[in-house]
Amino acid sequence: MIPFRFLHAADLHLDSRFAGLAQLPHAVRSYLRESTFAALGRLVGVAVEAKVDFVVISGDVYDVSDASLQGQLRFQEALNKLDEHGIKVYLIHGNHDPLDGPRLKTELPEGITVFGAGEPGLAVACRRSDGAEVAVISGISYPTQKVTENTALRYNRKPGSSLFHIALLHGNVDGDLQHETYSPCTRKDLIGRGFDYWALGHIHKRSILHEHPPIVYPGNIQGRSVKETGPKGCYIADVNAEGHVQLQFRELDTVRWQVKEIPIDGLSDEAEWTAAVEQAVEDIREELPQLMSVVRFRLTGRGNVHRILSEKGAAADLLSELQRREAVRAGRQAYAGLVWTEGFSVETGLPVDRGRLRQEDSFLGELLRLSGRSAETEDSLEELLASALRPLLENRELRRLLAAAGAADKREWLRSAEELGITLLSGTEDAEKAGGREPKEAEAGWLPGRSGGVSDED
Repeated sequence: MIPFRFLHAADLHLDSRFAGLAQLPHAVRSYLRESTFAALGRLVGVAVEAKVDFVVISGDVYDVSDASLQGQLRFQEALNKLDEHGIKVYLIHGNHDPLDGPRLKTELPEGITVFGAGEPGLAVACRRSDGAEVAVISGISYPTQKVTENTALRYNRKPGSSLFHIALLHGNVDGDLQHETYSPCTRKDLIGRGFDYWALGHIHKRSILHEHPPIVYPGNIQGRSVKETGPKGCYIADVNAEGHVQLQFRELDTVRWQVKEIPIDGLSDEAEWTAAVEQAVEDIREELPQLMSVVRFRLTGRGNVHRILSEKGAAADLLSELQRREAVRAGRQAYAGLVWTEGFSVETGLPVDRGRLRQEDSFLGELLRLSGRSAETEDSLEELLASALRPLLENRELRRLLAAAGAADKREWLRSAEELGITLLSGTEDAEKAGGREPKEAEAGWLPGRSGGVSDED
C-alpha cells in the first residue's frame, strides 16, 4: 500500500448564529460570529502546512439549510485556496445543510467532490507528489434534513480494489442520547463493512470509537456554547505502507468554551470569593493567551458564602463587572487572552451536616432520605419527577421541554430542591434568616450571562 496523508474534519457549522447573542457588546458578538470562519481559515492553513494529499469533510458544512450568502462565499474561497495548492476535497452534506437547501449556483473547483444522496458515491483519491492512486472514498449526503434509516448498511468496498477505503458518514453511532439519532448505526455495523477508515460527523465531541479500523469523530472545528467545551479542530491521518493509521489532532478554534469549578469551602466572606473568581479569570487568561475564552463558573461546596450568593445577588453583580472589564478589552480589539464570563452556575449550600439531617425524625430528614433513594437509579428519579411535575404536564409546551431534559438536568433539579429544603428547613441561623423569603434566581441553578450560545449540538 502506498503511504499518504489526509485531513479529516466535520461539522464546520459556518456562520453559526449563536442564538441568544443580542445583549452582547457588539465587538464581542462580532468576534464570536467570525469564529467559525476563522477556524475554517486555520483548517486551510493546517492542510497546506501539513502537506496533506486531500481533505475529507463529513457533513454540516453550514449551520442551517438556507446557508447565508457570506457562509457560502467564504467556503468557496477556502475551497479555491485548497485547490490552488493541489489539495482535493471530498465532502458530504448532513442534517444541518441537506442537499435540498437553497444554494448559490456556482461552479466548484475541479478538485472538489460532493457526494450525492441515495447509494454511496465512489471517488479515487491520489497522492499529490506523484499522482499515484492511494484511496477509494465513499459517501452519502443527506437529501433532506432528517435521515432516520441506517445508511451505513449501504456502504460496500469497491470490488477488486486493494486501495485504502475511506467512508464518509454523518450519523449517530451507538445511539448517543445527547444528539439526534440521524442515520443511526452501531460500531459493529461499521466494522462489518470492511472499510479501512470511517470518517464520521454529527457528534461534536471528539472521539475515536474504534482503532482497527479507525472509527473517528473529529468533533466540530469551533465550539459554540458551554455544551461544546475544550479544544476543537481536525485530525491529520497518516497511512503507512501496511495500511495502519496514525492520528494527530490539530486545534483550529479561536474561541475556547470552558466550564470551571470554584469551590466556596473555606472562603469566609464576599471579598475572598470575589478574589477567587478574579484569580480564576486571570488563570484562564494566562493558560490561553492567544485565544478568546468563554467560561461558565460552577460555584460548588458548602460555606457561609452561600448566603451571600443566594441572598445578596453577589453573583449577578460580579458577573456584570467581569463582563464590563472584558468589553473594554474587546473595544480595543484585544481578543487574544480575553476571558468572557458567560454566567455562574450556583451549586453551593450551607455548612450543615447532611448525614445528621438525614437521620432526623423530621420533615427535612424524610425529604433528604427520599431524595437519596430517588437518586440511586434512573427509574426511581423518573418516578419521583413524574409525580412531582404531574400538574405541569398538562401544558403542551412545558411537556415538550420536560421531555427534552436529560438525566443530568433532572439530577440537578433534585439537587437544587434538596439545597433549597436545607436552606429553609435546617434550623441554622442562616436558614432562619432565609425563612419566608422568595428563592432568588441564583438558588435555582444557573445564573445566566448575556452570551447564550447555541442549543442544538447536532
